[in-house]
Amino acid sequence: MSDTAHPGARLRVETTKVDDLKLLLPLLDPRHPLVWMRKGQGIAGVGEALRLEFSGPDRMVDACGAWREVVQRATVSDPLQLPGTGLVAFGSFAFADRSSATSVLIVPRLLLGKRDGSYWMTRVTVDDEPAGDVAMPVARPLGQEYRISLLPGAMTPEAFRKAVDAAVARIADHQLSKVVLARDLTGHLPAGGDLRRPLTDLALGYPDCWTYAVDGFVGSSPETLVSVSHGTVKARVLAGTTSRGADAEADHDRAVALATSAKDLDEHGFAVTSVVAALRPHSRNLVTSELPFTLKLPNLWHLASDVVGTLSDGSTSLDLIAALHPTAAVAGTPTPDALALIDELEPFDRGRYAGPVGWVGADGDGEWAVALRSAQVDENGDITAYAGCGIVADSDAEREYLETKMKFRPIVEAFG
Repeated sequence: MSDTAHPGARLRVETTKVDDLKLLLPLLDPRHPLVWMRKGQGIAGVGEALRLEFSGPDRMVDACGAWREVVQRATVSDPLQLPGTGLVAFGSFAFADRSSATSVLIVPRLLLGKRDGSYWMTRVTVDDEPAGDVAMPVARPLGQEYRISLLPGAMTPEAFRKAVDAAVARIADHQLSKVVLARDLTGHLPAGGDLRRPLTDLALGYPDCWTYAVDGFVGSSPETLVSVSHGTVKARVLAGTTSRGADAEADHDRAVALATSAKDLDEHGFAVTSVVAALRPHSRNLVTSELPFTLKLPNLWHLASDVVGTLSDGSTSLDLIAALHPTAAVAGTPTPDALALIDELEPFDRGRYAGPVGWVGADGDGEWAVALRSAQVDENGDITAYAGCGIVADSDAEREYLETKMKFRPIVEAFG
């Protein structure tokens, strides 16, 4: 772990109520945006007051301990006491234990938020800095338009189909029940490229998803890994996918076919079971959807189930992402066998794709999504996007490839 900005820093945090902020995205740094929003509401950050970095198999457990220390040292004034006010860190964690990608918690210099008609600004100063150094940002117009074609990366379409066939053979041999395989697309951001452009497209095009940007990692995820608020824990499990129909009748038929598909119901069942098993030690009264429901997004249908409970052991949202990750929805079942097969069949490091992304507050509450429909934009402008799908016994390689094309669509269109 490294605390790159201010080792052992003491943060002074002051939240104040402000007038209507209108739009958050125009206030952000064009190249280093920090944002977490859905349906136009959420939080946005400018600058870095504190940056904590983690890696390895204990990255999320280490983050729990490091965040507790930051909170203990901080002086916080938060008269609003709303989700996202006071001391907040944006976070993004690598998928794999051996990933070379850095996992981060970032406390911004200035945080702006809007929720249910309340608007606020949180200023963060370090040690003895004067509070006046943190200025309210001015809305800036988006930079020049650009159109980027994302092309196949390390996993070509044909290689992906072969990997699916290999996975189905392993499942038929009873080595595992499900594995999630991903493929990658790559491109390059032009010099001066404004990341608020794809974020705006994602936020407008997928308002029911979590649109996020943390440390160059951008996306719009439909899947809530876990949210914690005043002792209540919630998760939304997505597994099982089909494309939208060309008209209302065809769209209805697609949804019905998904809801009655044995293959998709099996895949979904594995994912729900893994989430419930991970949360049960932390909650005595978990309730799940009796049957999965069909969740409509602009480009596809998902099978979805909600899990709700009351925390019984004082866990924070960071504790719970450590317990939940990786779920069967992004790894497979049994998890160790699925992860081993992913390592064998995927010719790349997933980075932060399919890891937890979100935020945590001083009280440990927070909102975290599974980082799907995402792309990492490195400092040199290189873009890598990922999309995957769950492989079970009767998966078909071409159908799974087409499913990844559907799932790439939000990011491909946002950058293109």
